[in-house]
Amino acid sequence: MNNSFSESYKKAGVDVTAGYKSVELMKEHIARTMIKGALSGIGGFGGLFELDMTGISKPVLVSGTDGVGTKIKLAFIMDKHDTVGIDCVAMCVNDIICCGAKPQFFLDYIACGKNFPEKIATIVSGVAEGCVQAECALIGGETAEHPGLMPEDEYDLAGFSVGVVDKDKLLQPDTQKAGDVLIAIKSSGIHSNGFSLVRRVFDVNEQNLNMHFDDLGTTLGECLLTPTRIYVKAVMSLLDAVKVKSISHITGGGFYENIPRSLPKNLAAKIERNAVQVLPIFDLIQRTGDIPERDMFNTFNMGVGMIVSVDKNDADKAIAAIKAAGEDAYVLGELVESEEGVIIC
Repeated sequence: MNNSFSESYKKAGVDVTAGYKSVELMKEHIARTMIKGALSGIGGFGGLFELDMTGISKPVLVSGTDGVGTKIKLAFIMDKHDTVGIDCVAMCVNDIICCGAKPQFFLDYIACGKNFPEKIATIVSGVAEGCVQAECALIGGETAEHPGLMPEDEYDLAGFSVGVVDKDKLLQPDTQKAGDVLIAIKSSGIHSNGFSLVRRVFDVNEQNLNMHFDDLGTTLGECLLTPTRIYVKAVMSLLDAVKVKSISHITGGGFYENIPRSLPKNLAAKIERNAVQVLPIFDLIQRTGDIPERDMFNTFNMGVGMIVSVDKNDADKAIAAIKAAGEDAYVLGELVESEEGVIIC
């Protein structure tokens, strides 16, 4: 039995016993993520993971870290905390797979004004669900109570993930050429970027979030809190099916910032505007906020979560592999010789 307790610290705003209760409540969620290689439960000073090097001759570790951003404020208003953890995992692992790496494990960090054990466990349940979807282990984390730094009922959430790939199988964007096809993998909505603009456009409050929109088929709040898609299974299947040249995760900065990160300087992504399957939420944001279309494509994913570059002869096979893994995909455009980076026409 843990007999750690400090009345003085509790009077200062930190209740260590609440932390112990949080750990007990979250154990069942963490247990769902225990894949082969996870060697330790939570509670130690470090999370242990044994890498399986089968079929990997030159292992390269790929890491990613991120948070949920101001989307988390919607969770506060709606008092719904079981999905932001999925977003946190997604923002990390979706970056890792852009190198061709498979995520192995994840750690989270929750800073809160006051530790309400049931709320913390609910947050972690979302993190665990994200790890299950990403087929990686949740091997540790930290919950830090910060009285005075933030309101008692608020928190922030960040995470960190590590993946592995054989050096010989790292994606090689410099092998791309004009004529290569760009394939879009659909998003589930806004994901976790652009919410500062979203909150300004809709003047977000409890009343507005409960408004039902026929175009969305749900309330505004439920649509905005839709978790980020986790593309690990689809991309791993894709990598087995065809030679993938590059992958872009469409996050903050939208098309114009993210696509060029995976292109050589002499090539640009030529995207057919009419090919983009824009989700209704983005049309609603643009109309309500009177936002120029270029700003929309420079802020949001517009319905495209990932963009994959393959040889044109592999395009049909690539789309079939993505769909077989449970995601939807379609041809978005092609690469052309240009230094513009992104051309939407």
